[in-house]
Amino acid sequence: MSGPGAVAVVAVAAPDTRGKPTAIDLPGRLEAYSQAQLYARVGGYLKNWKADIGTPVKAGQLIAEIDAPDLDQQLMQAEADVTSAEANRTLSRATLERGQSLIQSGSVSKQDLDQRAADFANKQGLLKSAQANRNRLRVLETYKRIVAPFDGLVTARNTDVGALINAGGGGPALFVVSDTRKLRAYVNVPQSSVPSIKINTKAQISVPEYPGRVFPATVEASAQAVDPTSGTTRMLLIVDNATGEVLAYVGSPDYFAAAHGGANDGVRALRQPGSTLKPFVYAAAIAGLRMTAATLLPDVDLTLETAEGPYRPKNYDGRTHGPVRLREALASSLNVPDTISSAVILPPSSLLSPRART
Repeated sequence: MSGPGAVAVVAVAAPDTRGKPTAIDLPGRLEAYSQAQLYARVGGYLKNWKADIGTPVKAGQLIAEIDAPDLDQQLMQAEADVTSAEANRTLSRATLERGQSLIQSGSVSKQDLDQRAADFANKQGLLKSAQANRNRLRVLETYKRIVAPFDGLVTARNTDVGALINAGGGGPALFVVSDTRKLRAYVNVPQSSVPSIKINTKAQISVPEYPGRVFPATVEASAQAVDPTSGTTRMLLIVDNATGEVLAYVGSPDYFAAAHGGANDGVRALRQPGSTLKPFVYAAAIAGLRMTAATLLPDVDLTLETAEGPYRPKNYDGRTHGPVRLREALASSLNVPDTISSAVILPPSSLLSPRART
């Protein structure tokens, strides 16, 4: 409008993205949709393995076998105990039935018959106990076969033929099987962006091994809580990886935890050979120090004085095991006996005098 006294008309509009979608770029961590670390339930020695890293496996497929002679002998003894208990139960039942047939004639007293009945009940209980022990050992026998729990890939193998196997773990898993047909991507979303990201929201993921390419993903779950430290909400995205192109990353247990190294890139990080050198150390000890596979080595708290300061080697499980035989130290990949052997073999200029702490 124009003219004296006219009221100006101004058009207003709420700010928006003019129909264009907004996007935020965030770091995340890719994991296999399912992952199983396989440990041994029985002790013994690894007899053989059938699948190495990268090998596709089906659920129930044999991955490795354990030779457990101690368990085999226990099962044989349990079978003999069952046979003995069955014979005792049969004899006791015959004695009871004979007494029951004679009780009417008075040839057997009521007290004697009661004792025979109690003895039969006792023999029946001993037989059930022996059978339960035998069945338990039979179940353990099945664990001599390490099988894949689901369809997937073997992504780690930390043992070899002849290695000492300890029941229940106490070290790295013997094998790791991962289902990588789908991947989980964990992303920490800033609090201000959380309301705009709904379940089933589509996303795109880029990975270092394929620069310039993106892979579709879908938001599947949200923690529904804000981390007071970072001010973010963790969300779970699912990536369809049927082609196997995207690799589940190996790195920090928590990508966002600065206290544990944060975004530690376990794929491209520089590495040292670690346990690869242990067989050579013990071979040198056998050749130069006349050690044998049965030689006892100390596995104790140890301090080595080095140019960089005191060095205290630790085993993977964080414990010491006292005197251990060389074969066991190598099979279990113990660090302390290996360090002691190295200190003895290497010249004094390489390591200063080691001293065991008491």
